[in-house]
Amino acid sequence: MNPRELVKKYGGRFSSALGIRLSSSDAGEIFKWFIASMLFGARISGNIAIRTYKEFESRGIASPEEVVKTGWDGLVAILDEGGYARYDFKTVTKLLAVCKMLMEKYKGDLNILHSKSLDNEDLENRLKALGKGIGDVTVNIFLRELRGIWQKAMPLPSDIVMTAAKKEGFIPEELTDRQKALKMLLSSWTGGKEGENNLKSLPDFESALVKSGLATRRKSSKK
Repeated sequence: MNPRELVKKYGGRFSSALGIRLSSSDAGEIFKWFIASMLFGARISGNIAIRTYKEFESRGIASPEEVVKTGWDGLVAILDEGGYARYDFKTVTKLLAVCKMLMEKYKGDLNILHSKSLDNEDLENRLKALGKGIGDVTVNIFLRELRGIWQKAMPLPSDIVMTAAKKEGFIPEELTDRQKALKMLLSSWTGGKEGENNLKSLPDFESALVKSGLATRRKSSKK
């Protein structure tokens, strides 16, 4: 199966499936994806994360200011409605702390956070510094789909992408160098023809690999 067949089978980026238009670089759209990434980064099912994000969307919450304005009780209600009840108090604490820090340090605009970052490493560290609970998994999910949109967003392939890429034959089984793996995935996706448009569309391939990896996990857990 080639990369485009994989995308056709599993679908592309998660943000597009949620109706989030990251290509516009709009601060509101990017913040919506940040909220979704925090939900996807928790140890819950993807379906619950999607339902919970849809609750935020239906209430028009697309900025840190709106999250803070919604308040503790309002956020708990949103998470409970989405099926997030096991983690609601912990997640609400994280959301409020992160949004307040984003407003305090970057005027509530993730684009400003990006512009102040020196490189990808600094970008990742600034995102983690927004608050406890923003870890490697959430940051990787978030930045993966901003590849080619934010110049400094160059996250390395996650564990699940590496595993799926090996299973699908896009990288060698013995490969551990994630920088080299990223180059190989880009080459597979572009047919060796690198360019800005190809980099912008690479997240569709990466997201399809994530979905392939999740499907494999579900099959294994049923056995």
